[in-house]
Amino acid sequence: MAQRLYALGRWAARRRGRVLAVWLLLLAVAVGLGTTLSGKLSTEFSVPGIESQEAQDLLKEKFPEAAGGTARVVFEAPKGDKLTGAKEQRAIGATLKKVAAVPGVLDVADPTKTGTVSKDRTIAYADAVFGKPAQDVPQSAKDKLDDALDPARDAGLKAELGGTVSTPPVEVGGPAEVIGIVIAFVVLAVTLGSLLAAGLPLLTAVIGVGVGVMTVQFLSRFIEMTNTATILALMIGLAVGIDYALFLVSRHREQLADPDEDVHDSIGRATATAGSAVTFAGVTVIIALAALASAGIPFLTVMGLAAAGTVLVAVLVALTLVPALLGFLGERLRPKAKQGGTAGAGDTEGAAGATGKAGRVPGAWGLAWGRLMTRFPIPVLVVCVVGMLALAVPAKSLRLGLPSNETQPTASTQHKSYELLQKGFGPGFNATLLIAVDGTKVPAKEREGIVKQVAATVQKDPDVATLAPPNTNKDGTLTVLGVVPKSGPDDQRTTDLVHRLRDEATKPVDRAGGTAYVAGQTAAGIDVSAKLSGALPLFIAIIVVLALLLLMIAFRSVLVPLKAVLGFLLSIAASLGAVVWVFQYGHLDGIFQVAAAAPIVSFLPVLLIGVLFGLAMDYEVFLVSRMREHYHHHRDARAAVEHGVERSGRVVTAAALIMASVFGGFIFNHDPIIKSIGFALTIGVLLDAFVVRLTVVPAVLALLGRYAWALPRWLDKAVPNVDIEGDSLPPRPGTGGAKE
Repeated sequence: MAQRLYALGRWAARRRGRVLAVWLLLLAVAVGLGTTLSGKLSTEFSVPGIESQEAQDLLKEKFPEAAGGTARVVFEAPKGDKLTGAKEQRAIGATLKKVAAVPGVLDVADPTKTGTVSKDRTIAYADAVFGKPAQDVPQSAKDKLDDALDPARDAGLKAELGGTVSTPPVEVGGPAEVIGIVIAFVVLAVTLGSLLAAGLPLLTAVIGVGVGVMTVQFLSRFIEMTNTATILALMIGLAVGIDYALFLVSRHREQLADPDEDVHDSIGRATATAGSAVTFAGVTVIIALAALASAGIPFLTVMGLAAAGTVLVAVLVALTLVPALLGFLGERLRPKAKQGGTAGAGDTEGAAGATGKAGRVPGAWGLAWGRLMTRFPIPVLVVCVVGMLALAVPAKSLRLGLPSNETQPTASTQHKSYELLQKGFGPGFNATLLIAVDGTKVPAKEREGIVKQVAATVQKDPDVATLAPPNTNKDGTLTVLGVVPKSGPDDQRTTDLVHRLRDEATKPVDRAGGTAYVAGQTAAGIDVSAKLSGALPLFIAIIVVLALLLLMIAFRSVLVPLKAVLGFLLSIAASLGAVVWVFQYGHLDGIFQVAAAAPIVSFLPVLLIGVLFGLAMDYEVFLVSRMREHYHHHRDARAAVEHGVERSGRVVTAAALIMASVFGGFIFNHDPIIKSIGFALTIGVLLDAFVVRLTVVPAVLALLGRYAWALPRWLDKAVPNVDIEGDSLPPRPGTGGAKE
């Protein structure tokens, strides 16, 4: 592999104009298609095969009025007044008239006629029903809904919007995301010691992300995907794009610290060695993301494949466009020698040799850190493992669910409407369930009696607060009952109620030959969480087995891959513990602007495992490949560990800080899903890079010694030699054949 990548790097440097032109053309085409022919992104997380989704599909088919999107207008009287006053009634009437005029609204219920007024007459709500699903309601209609609240607000009433239609769009590009990019640039500049060199990874990452994300945007025209799919592709693509370019640029400048090094030869060698690590790391990330398909959940599969496609583009950019731009910059990237012949600050990893012709020992802090890890491996392991396990403790209380309006920003109308409804009608009002009774196969004369039996069973349940009157479709075959629990949507009692209703309330329908479903947004969250929890073991098994195989091929070792996977599992446990502590327990909610303590987004653990696994293996490959390279040449296990940390520690540190900066910018996004994903990935990257890869890994390898690099003879013959060390490359000019 090294030979092919060496040839590719030199070719890209020589044909740099053509390579740059091709990538710019691809970017222009992708942007054109993505902006003009993009599809509609969904805000719903539908999962075929679960009961709540089957009920929703049935409602769309037989009772479309009950399946359409709903905008819930919530009113609260001024302090000391009631909504029954003449002034308040006029304001409510004027507001509902404007709501009814919004395009797409079929009907608006009057609170005074439907009885949707609180007992103290201070809070009421009216549901505006649309003729299409919430995700199909255009933003223009949503904007007019907000404008329709003006009469009530002008009269001194509080008026807020809830319901499925009011979900705000996900937006990126705010100040927090920009700050993350600025921090990444500062880290690049400090690491590479050159503003010119620092700008190159950002430029190539932006081009790669532009091609990848805009292509995903275009594909949304043909494939249904959620809005989080493009955000995830952006997050992952930008982070790995910067990191992959950093590794190549850093290796290139390290080699250029030797004044006799030819620029084109150095580009080829950087592409062959660092590029091999990039290829292996990228393939690992792609496999981990693509493995999300094993969960059997379409929206998660699309998210994984969208992000995987963007990572693939990042790898191709690193192997072609980066060498081309390095060719354009030529000698300008060579570190300048200081007095006494030392290389400049841009020499991130040192000169080409052990001390190099520049006459300095590179990576002094990395060497000191590596020696500390190899000198005291057992205390280091005890402290790190105990600390990570302590962070992981909250993960035992992990609860999964889908975000409700409670988790929207506290200043948003969605969050305010949630609080008003809870205040006026109790916590269970925001957890309303639907029981859909399909009597198509039941004789018409028996249908009403069956519905009454279901209603009687529901009313007997101690956790049911209210049962709404039945609502039947035109041909009488489908009846819907609304059930208001006594507990909120995130309460375990609500989950238990859903299971009881499915076991008990549906029995009369089953005996009569019909079908009954317990559905609604709360039930959907419970079903999706159960589906994902069941898929988790298989998903973990797939990526662990694939990782062991890939790393075994890369490092020709059994213990190194095993150690890498165990370290990853430790990182995952600690990261999930931190996420639970902040988002589920509600700690540090002011700092991270968490609106309310709530269950963790149901697909976050699977997503975190897939993404963090790939990124963790990135750092494993980049760090351990330098150790393996040194051991392969010198057969000194302890020196190999110290050398790997010395040569790669600074770059791995920079890469982790860059990735954390990119992910961290999304923590302050208003969307609760993006916020929690950004936090999980940020804390996961920091823990895995600094605690596991730069601390635990050197300590474990120091304890294992030469056994870390051993491979049974029979297995050694079976495992292909991919040569990530660059042994097959031609000798460097003027070195007498030296490889290192």
